[in-house]
Amino acid sequence: MAESTPKGHILVVEDEQKLARFIELELGYEGYRVTVANDGTGGMMASREQEPDLILLDWMLPGISGIEICRRLRQTGNRVPIILMTAKDEVVDRVEGLDAGADDYVVKPFSIEELLARVRAHLRRYSGQGEGKLTFLDLTLDPITREVVRRSGEGDDASLRRIELTAKEFDLLRYLMEHPRQVLTRQQILENVWGYDFMGDSNIIEVYIRYLRLKVEQEGEKRLIQTVRGVGYVLRD
Repeated sequence: MAESTPKGHILVVEDEQKLARFIELELGYEGYRVTVANDGTGGMMASREQEPDLILLDWMLPGISGIEICRRLRQTGNRVPIILMTAKDEVVDRVEGLDAGADDYVVKPFSIEELLARVRAHLRRYSGQGEGKLTFLDLTLDPITREVVRRSGEGDDASLRRIELTAKEFDLLRYLMEHPRQVLTRQQILENVWGYDFMGDSNIIEVYIRYLRLKVEQEGEKRLIQTVRGVGYVLRD
């Protein structure tokens, strides 16, 4: 991350100038350094040149859309936390935004307290705070590099398969791996992966569990993500 104030440097990409100014002032009061861009092209340039610690990104922007900015940043390996701001509130929209690489999603109109809470949470997570790798059986997740690998075979015959995950798939797997063999309820998963005040359809969990299984549990590999019917999910062999 770039050098910044102790609380961090935040890029706000929002074409509604009054809203952008309001967010800028509120973040400034909280002690953050803030850069503002009012269109997609400016936001794309600022994200590369300013190296912010977090990006608040409007979905619908003149020039380059917020979704496209997400995709381009992730394609270049940029892992800066991105919180999408949008009026779109359908599950399919949330899935599209998260799959594009966003870490979180707030629906307009939102309270500034909610936005600030999400900013704090993602900055804490992005800092890494000295966390080491998480390992469960032959599966390893690195919170710092955000790499996930699965090992097959033993000794000289061992091989590693790198697993490419979206930001939200990574967060979900990380939460499961932080609580191995512990049955996690859907409510616990929603609160810890999507946010305590997530108001969308809880079926989004089933969607992402299915995505994870397709990537983590390929043919011939041991199944790790188990469904506990009527309760939730657990990582166990």
